[in-house]
Amino acid sequence: MNQRTDSKQIDEGRRPLLEVRNLHMRFPIRRGMFRRTVGYVQAVNDVSFSIRPGETLSLVGESGCGKTTTGRCIARVYKPTAGQIHYAVEAEESIDLAELDNQALRPFRRQIRMIFQDPFSSLNPRLPILQIVGESLKVNGIASGSELEDRVASLLRRVGLRPEYIRRYPHAFSGGERQRIDIARALALNPKLIVADEAVSALDVSVQAQILNLLQDLQEELDLTYLFIAHDLSVVEHISHRVAVMYVGKIVELASAEQLFKNPLHPYTEALLSAVPKPDPRLRNKGVRIRLEGEVADPSNPPSGCYFHPRCRYAQDRCRVETPAFREIGKEHWVACHFAEELDLRGFEAIGSTV
Repeated sequence: MNQRTDSKQIDEGRRPLLEVRNLHMRFPIRRGMFRRTVGYVQAVNDVSFSIRPGETLSLVGESGCGKTTTGRCIARVYKPTAGQIHYAVEAEESIDLAELDNQALRPFRRQIRMIFQDPFSSLNPRLPILQIVGESLKVNGIASGSELEDRVASLLRRVGLRPEYIRRYPHAFSGGERQRIDIARALALNPKLIVADEAVSALDVSVQAQILNLLQDLQEELDLTYLFIAHDLSVVEHISHRVAVMYVGKIVELASAEQLFKNPLHPYTEALLSAVPKPDPRLRNKGVRIRLEGEVADPSNPPSGCYFHPRCRYAQDRCRVETPAFREIGKEHWVACHFAEELDLRGFEAIGSTV
């Protein structure tokens, strides 16, 4: 695995483009003939992080951990139950997207766009590419007629597709080409922030590399900021500046990609790293795979204390009764674990090279 090397360095002193503070999103559980609410699924539980301009922050974790819901709250597909989503609009000003109604959100929907997971279901099979990519341009009154065709053709070139494809329908394209079309649609309104929800997980490995390289090139060219949602840590390590690890709606660790892979501080992160496939055949049988016992906690009825304690091999009595604080240990390395300073956890290289 190769660490990401950028010609462009992220200015750590630069004001964040997005700040998420104490975000909560819960969904009601309704049962019975009258669909009465009998409980709630806490999909996102007190999540906080920030993203600087030009940065890629990745959200990782097992299925059902809340990472996709977090992304959809930021894009305001969902209205959060509680919390703040501060988006920078001027040099010293920001606006809380969580408070805005649909009318007030319209200008910000042009600046925050999504790339969806499944390129086969995210494109309308009844529409040609011209309408799929150009719809937002037309709806917002930016282009129409021949100008619209020129704009869509230019977007297709930018993502590596031929401009004459604008008359074709989605069924005529491969999975990788459909994902390029989805990226072109996201770029149509010149956004600042893109939420990429499992943008390469449905693609073959060779195609994944092409799409990741395209995303990085577009970031350099257009000064884009990414919230990259994924479960594959080998993909995350390739594209990320920083990584946030989620478990049952909470962020349990947040650090630079380099620090997180070399020096994880949370047992859950260590277990995820141990599951990353080893590209070197000589190392495949040497690493010790950490197999987590039990099932992921139920977000409608999570355990007391640390949510991870039923599956953690380092758990102690304190973990079962006291919720760990999310605190900073080292420069911009945050973790929610009572014993983070005491545990000697193994990073990816150690897991791949020791018995």
